[in-house]
Amino acid sequence: MATTVDQLRRNLPGTKASEWCAWPSQTFEEMDSIVVVQQYIQQLIRTETFDIDLILTPPEGQDEGVWKYEHLRQFCMELNGLAVRLQEECKPEECTQMTATEQWIFLCAAHKTPKECPAIDYTRHTLDGAACLLNSSKYFPSRNTIKDTSVQKLGSVCRRVYRIFSHAYFHHRIIFDEFENETALCRRFSTYVLKYALMANENLIVPILEDSGESDA
Repeated sequence: MATTVDQLRRNLPGTKASEWCAWPSQTFEEMDSIVVVQQYIQQLIRTETFDIDLILTPPEGQDEGVWKYEHLRQFCMELNGLAVRLQEECKPEECTQMTATEQWIFLCAAHKTPKECPAIDYTRHTLDGAACLLNSSKYFPSRNTIKDTSVQKLGSVCRRVYRIFSHAYFHHRIIFDEFENETALCRRFSTYVLKYALMANENLIVPILEDSGESDA
C-alpha cells in the first residue's frame, strides 16, 4: 500500500494525518503535472516551511508571471485556514468594520459600491473575490503562460488580502501568532510582495519582517 501511495502521490481515503503527503520529494524537473508550479511550491512549503527565500526562489527558466500567479493562488488557499480560526472570535457584532489599528478602516469591494463590512464578512468576500479572479478563464486561461495585462491584476489582490493579516495582527493577536508560528504565512507573503514590487513597503503595517531587517514597516 505504501508503494502505491508513493507512486500515485495522492492522499487516499483513510490516510492518517501523520502520513499526509508523505511521499518522497521530487526535483522540479522530475515533476510531471499540468500544475507543476503549484505542485513544486506546495512541496517546498511542506518540507521547508520556514525557509522563505527558498520557497520564493523560482526554478531556472521559470516564467516570472506564472510564478507570481501560482504563489498568490497558494497564499489565498492558505489564508482560508486563518479565516476559519478568526471565526472563533471575530464576530460581526464586535468587529463591525474591517480595521487595522485606529487609523485604517477598509471598504469592501465585493459590493456594487464599496462599503463597510464586518471584518469577518470582509475576509470571506475578499477571499471569494480573489478566488473568482484567479480562477477566471478570461484573465487566466492557462497555468503555463499569463499575459502581462493579467499579471498586473495581482497587485490589487495582494493589497486586499493583506488586510486580513493586518486585522488579525492588530485585533486578534493570539490567533495571528498561533497561525503564523505554524505557517510563517504573513512573513512569506510580505517578503513575496516586496520581492516582486506588488505592494509598497509603507503599506506593510504588520511589523513581521523587523527581526530579519527586511522591512522598516
